[in-house]
Amino acid sequence: MTATLRQSANSVAHTMIEGVSMTSALIGGAGGAYLGYQLTPVAWSDDSRIAFAGAVAVVGALAIDGLAELVLAPLRRLMRTRSPLPSTRRSAPAPAATLDEALAQVTAATEVDAARRAAGDSFRIDDGDNFLRDEDRWRGYEDGEATYYLAPGVVLHHRAEVSKYGRTNHFTLLTADSEQPVAITGMAQIRLHLAARAAGLPAALAAGATEDEDKPSTSVTELHEHLKALEA
Repeated sequence: MTATLRQSANSVAHTMIEGVSMTSALIGGAGGAYLGYQLTPVAWSDDSRIAFAGAVAVVGALAIDGLAELVLAPLRRLMRTRSPLPSTRRSAPAPAATLDEALAQVTAATEVDAARRAAGDSFRIDDGDNFLRDEDRWRGYEDGEATYYLAPGVVLHHRAEVSKYGRTNHFTLLTADSEQPVAITGMAQIRLHLAARAAGLPAALAAGATEDEDKPSTSVTELHEHLKALEA
């Protein structure tokens, strides 16, 4: 699917979701108004019956919209994580007059492409509030890799491999005081390493830690123990 078709499909999906939300609220409001008016005593004045019907209409609209959100909220989240919202893109440069100029243009485009791909693939480790989805904070390189600045001396590195089995993404934490990269599979790992550095724990301990949900490594266990001791 081309970028134009993908953006059009995303726009249609967003419009449909918002349309369902608005329609559900209107249905709830109309139904509430009808029931509210029918349930009021006939002895009441018309103004009182209309006012009561209006109040019930508001309650009905909010109630039905709330129920619809139980279904629509996950769909909105899926749209945010699986496809970036349309953004304003720069126009293409003028055709190159020389081979060197064309190479410079393609190199610059490759760096932008790498940054955007890293931001788009970051949902694999950041399924929360899209902390890593900001394209402007990613820096792309001409080899297709990209880095995300986290703190002084700490960056997140992204590299993708494409094979006959598909595209594989590798996120790695790189630090200035350690030559050992750390494979990252979730935001909790990044928090753990930053917390360790902020607490002044040994760089080797933090840089060498890898976290497995089933079998935490010795380094991760030691880090948790150190941090708990400092918080106590």
